[in-house]
Amino acid sequence: MSKKIAYADCFSGASGDMLLGALLDVGLNEEVVGDAVAAVGIEGYALKVESMVSSGIKGTRLIVLVDDPQPHRSWKDIRLMLEQSRLDAPVREKAIAVFSLLAKAEAHVHGCSPEDVHFHEVGAVDSIADIVGVSAGLVHLGIDRLIASSLPMPRGWVSCAHGNLPLPAPAVCEILKGVPVYGVDLEEELVTPTGAALLKGLASDFGPFPSMTIKDVGYGVGSRKRSDGRPNLLRLVIGRETEVEEAQEVEIIETHLDDWSPEGFPYLCELLFEKGALDVVLIPVQMKKGRPGFLLRVISDPAHGWEVKRSILAETPAIGLRYRKENRWTLPRVSGTVPSRWGPLVVKKVTTPDGDVLYPEYEDCRRVAKENSIPLKEVYREVARFEPDEMKE
Repeated sequence: MSKKIAYADCFSGASGDMLLGALLDVGLNEEVVGDAVAAVGIEGYALKVESMVSSGIKGTRLIVLVDDPQPHRSWKDIRLMLEQSRLDAPVREKAIAVFSLLAKAEAHVHGCSPEDVHFHEVGAVDSIADIVGVSAGLVHLGIDRLIASSLPMPRGWVSCAHGNLPLPAPAVCEILKGVPVYGVDLEEELVTPTGAALLKGLASDFGPFPSMTIKDVGYGVGSRKRSDGRPNLLRLVIGRETEVEEAQEVEIIETHLDDWSPEGFPYLCELLFEKGALDVVLIPVQMKKGRPGFLLRVISDPAHGWEVKRSILAETPAIGLRYRKENRWTLPRVSGTVPSRWGPLVVKKVTTPDGDVLYPEYEDCRRVAKENSIPLKEVYREVARFEPDEMKE
């Protein structure tokens, strides 16, 4: 069965409460969030879910109400709470991973150890509720893969416990290293550190809308109104992933290898194709100091680019990758068979500007040649006898 995927369309930015609100709007039961947050062991708070309208679009907003004074909580404290919580293992692992990203970014910005990072009393409760709630929501809804759009980066200033900080917030910039972003001429915070950490920690890829069959759409409402009058919403689209035979926008991923044994190339090819690669080539090159090496070039559809990149870095000594988006033009084609004296042969019919053409499928021709102890070219000649309209689909 195809994977269940979710696309976070962050046209107006992202925050923890917006993403959680979108999950609730798309059908997540409020009790799932309440039970997950309660499992962490926090007291003196309440969760309030509201249906709201932003610029004529109905969505859902989750508000965390803090009743009792909360203690100062460091990342060390929160991690211990999560580790000792009653959360299911998949939810706990996701929450710890996201909080770890947030703590490391804050530590880098403020020049301290992640263990010493402190979260503001009320902010800690908000962050815990958002991060745990989103983690539980994705698991409960059975989301196999989360993909997010590029994120808008505003300008201006934001007031916080450390004073006035430039936008995007320094922690946001730190978290979003490697994530596609774009600038907007707006002096308001659009992406919060919690929102950035949730997407960076839980999304498998960032980019355009993936190929999917849409089942549900929900909107999470932000806490503020945008000054430009645009809706402050995060749209979450859930559906089933569809296999695209001919993605017309592809990602080209390359790296140079000068200290790698090519005997591992067949295994790497097999692995990359399993991850969604469309083509893999290895080109001999002469590198610096006269050293022989290879150019590894992989073509992938953007939806699988992240997993392909991770596999390359895991399976080769490459310490960096180059990648870019390109458009391609592919000819329509369909598979079928033609009769032969050895039985049906698998072929493909390609529609070219000059008409239809039949091409033999190598693997099937190879099988026939081996089974009948005949030259491969003889099987190819057999296919060449047929006209395109003689193919049976």
